[in-house]
Amino acid sequence: MKITFRIQRYNPEVDKEPYFKDYTLDGLEGTYRVLDVLHDIKWKLDGTLTFRRSCAHGMCGSDGMRINGKNTLACSLLLQDIKNIDSGKPVVIEPLPYLPIVKDLVIEMKDFYAKYELVKPYLIAKDAPPEHERLQSHEDAELLMESTKCIMCACCTTSCPSLWSNENYLGPAAFLKSYRFTFDTRDTNPEEHLTAVDSADGIWRCHTIFNCVEACPKDINITWHISQLKKRLVSDEL
Repeated sequence: MKITFRIQRYNPEVDKEPYFKDYTLDGLEGTYRVLDVLHDIKWKLDGTLTFRRSCAHGMCGSDGMRINGKNTLACSLLLQDIKNIDSGKPVVIEPLPYLPIVKDLVIEMKDFYAKYELVKPYLIAKDAPPEHERLQSHEDAELLMESTKCIMCACCTTSCPSLWSNENYLGPAAFLKSYRFTFDTRDTNPEEHLTAVDSADGIWRCHTIFNCVEACPKDINITWHISQLKKRLVSDEL
């Protein structure tokens, strides 16, 4: 296939604002990933192109970006899975929305991780450590299983209109981590994870739009997990 990729470029040291630049590649196979294409462009056509990636296997979450208007991982999206790839229209690649651009497709994620840290994303256990591991039933572990698949790629949070209208909104990634530890039966202080999301900029600003579910590359039903946190908060208040 011969495909044109329209990539948003921006170097804050020389550019006043972002702009798009086209790159046309020939001989592409449908099984090529978008990340493979970005590598070809950087290594063979334009060494100045900047993007973030690490494991290249959909596990680290480094290469989250917006491709044809949808947040996803460049390493997990095959060309053959891009809608209307044979239409002749360019494939548009942009950085994830809302967060500041460092350069080209690289975004600044300090604020994203700061909000993640607010929910205390770790096990809180006030009792003395056991000689071996802290045991948990298979049923209790299964309740957490889907939430543990999150790779912190920020695809869900940057797709949320509540964040676009309120920069202090914690976002679905932080809520999902709060769920993961709030409902962990080994955690002795779930209220510490809950308190962080029960705020003016927290979970009650979620309007169940489902953008986060559509954007999640791990197919996590984030909205369902948020609903369970809301139920838990209401139950605890009663």
